Amino acid sequence: MAYSIPKTPVTLMAAVYRKIFPAVHTELAFWKKRADAIPDEELQQQALASIESKRFHCLGGAVYALLAGYRWREAIRFIVAYQTISDYLDNLCDRSTSLDPDDFRLLHESMADALSHDNPIQHYYAFRLEQRDGEYLADLVRTCQQTMRRLDSYDLIRQHLQELGQLYSDLQVYKHVKAEERIPRLVNWYEVNANDSSLYWYEFSAAAGSTLGIFCLVSYALGGRITGELAQQIKESYFPFMQGLHILLDYYIDQQEDSIEGDLNFCSYYDDEAHLKKRLIYFISQTDDRVQKLPDRRFHEMVYHGLVGLYLGDPKVRRLDGGPEMACDLLQLSGYKARFFHWNTKFYHRFKKTRA
Repeated sequence: MAYSIPKTPVTLMAAVYRKIFPAVHTELAFWKKRADAIPDEELQQQALASIESKRFHCLGGAVYALLAGYRWREAIRFIVAYQTISDYLDNLCDRSTSLDPDDFRLLHESMADALSHDNPIQHYYAFRLEQRDGEYLADLVRTCQQTMRRLDSYDLIRQHLQELGQLYSDLQVYKHVKAEERIPRLVNWYEVNANDSSLYWYEFSAAAGSTLGIFCLVSYALGGRITGELAQQIKESYFPFMQGLHILLDYYIDQQEDSIEGDLNFCSYYDDEAHLKKRLIYFISQTDDRVQKLPDRRFHEMVYHGLVGLYLGDPKVRRLDGGPEMACDLLQLSGYKARFFHWNTKFYHRFKKTRA
């Protein structure tokens, strides 16, 4: 079925504000109500915190629902459920009562199961003290599986979903173990798995930490436009550069708080600010080059322009040494679309502050 995909920043934001954001808020309200009912206090606290503090992940990821045509609501249901699993588990591991890699591995089996037709639900909390979540995590997995079962072209994207999902889960395990074990595990994992020698180990790790490729694949499949060739193109276009750009920008604006909390931040491994800027420019250039090969090229361009504008429009950038200068240079490089999204983001933050 033919449908129109936004081709300009103005039409994209109109669609986002008119239908995407309201639908995401509805889905998140449902999962917040479920989280409120979690019996275990620690699990409830982390589930609620992940929805409250990371809802912008779902809002941003849901833009891919525009690729799903008349099934855009199904795409949003999947995207919100899958991203909520990701954010919840990230909280459980980041602020964890455990440092057991077996615990982290089993928790993240839920993300692999969520991308399957019918993998049985497991007892994901078996290796941790907290056990009772009132089927919260299991129901998030079941919601994603319902979408997988409705995909006529599931077999065309299954391998790519599994590969991207496995990379994500591996990263989450290795980055959350004991501090002294993190870098050796990540470096060894990079040496075994990285096919692109132009990447540093921390850039490969960053690229593994994004869910954008998964959302893109599922949305195209829901829209009935996926082919084996397109699925391969999406995987190669999004990993490592689009996804790497996404997470490096996320880490860039979080440097101060990660330093205070003692959390791993991949931007801290660059030689200096000039090296970081050079590599971000490289990721922007490579991303632009690779999305040219995709159908709906303008949409994918707007996604990466949106990432640059969104993250560099965050008020946290002003508090970073050299932050305003970095933002100015990267926005100038990325072009007027990125500057449009940057302006839109800054306006949104000011509006929120005024409302508060």
